[in-house]
Amino acid sequence: MDSDAAPGPGSRDQDIATELCARVADAHSAGTPLRIAGGNTKAFFGHPVDGAVLDLTGHCGITHYDPVELIVSVRAGTPLTELERTLAASGQQLPFEPPHFGPAATVGGMVSTGLSGPRRPWSGAVRDFVLGTRLISHDGQHLRFGGEVMKNVAGYDLSRLVTGAQGTLGVITEASLKVLPLAGATHSLRLQLPLEAAMAKLAKWGRQPVPLTGAAWRDGTLYLRLEGGSRSVDANRARLGGETLDPDFWRQLREQELPFFDPADPRPLWRLSVPHTTPPLALEGDWLHDWAGAQRWLRSAMPATAIRDLAGRAGGHATCYTPGAAEPFTPLTPTLAKYHRQLKAQLDPKGILNPGRLYGDL
Repeated sequence: MDSDAAPGPGSRDQDIATELCARVADAHSAGTPLRIAGGNTKAFFGHPVDGAVLDLTGHCGITHYDPVELIVSVRAGTPLTELERTLAASGQQLPFEPPHFGPAATVGGMVSTGLSGPRRPWSGAVRDFVLGTRLISHDGQHLRFGGEVMKNVAGYDLSRLVTGAQGTLGVITEASLKVLPLAGATHSLRLQLPLEAAMAKLAKWGRQPVPLTGAAWRDGTLYLRLEGGSRSVDANRARLGGETLDPDFWRQLREQELPFFDPADPRPLWRLSVPHTTPPLALEGDWLHDWAGAQRWLRSAMPATAIRDLAGRAGGHATCYTPGAAEPFTPLTPTLAKYHRQLKAQLDPKGILNPGRLYGDL
């Protein structure tokens, strides 16, 4: 290479990666906490982190995309909207329908939080589509885990372990993802049904070849989305009946823009994850059921212990989405807490990476 030539985009990207690694290494040496940041649209999710900001938004761009193989590799600071536009231009999508919570959302935030949208029960979660990652270890090494094929997950699958860990185990700089084609046809509808009848219908349809990719219930209305081949969608649309629903409903649900999620409501917002066959829970407040009943949103002023106790007895757990919650996530059992501490000690021995984001002592 000509030494007088101007550095290209690849050189700039390498410089950014090198700088990020150096900052993490320096922080590790000094024991300085780091707050890993992208678009900050999901900063509310968990405890606030007190530390020097490690900004990944400059480390962006799609590094590899093979529409035939349904694989894309993308840097963590890449805007989520940019990735989705690129995929849509080739008739493809992120099947887990990740929420943005704002225009600045990044791919790194998507993987780090592991949040999925209304399609999740039928397509899978973020973790299911992460093939590999590049991440910066606690001492500043830039490492690669996994690969770009579904079978390349031999050994310790750290890529899926860091998905949803919110930066507490390593700084994700790039992710390789499996993508899927967009549906050939889609139709959304709504039916007027009480909750018990709606849950019975969903249980019945779950045993039939109904191409559901969205099922939510609120205030006596069941909302459904059908996706697949045009003949299947048309046939089931006619069979199920109901009224046509504006398809933007699913984006509003995903982005928590429906009136139910009004931030002016003083009651805490809870997300209960329970088996989809769980009967209605005896908790005071307003409900919105999603994921065919497996994800239940609750607006309630009831004590956190009462909500978590009932969710636990139903075989699930409860997360508080209201910023500033004393304990956003369900407290760990002693056994789980021990494993979490051991894992954190192995991957971040000085506890500099997003300390306390998930739990106060991690």
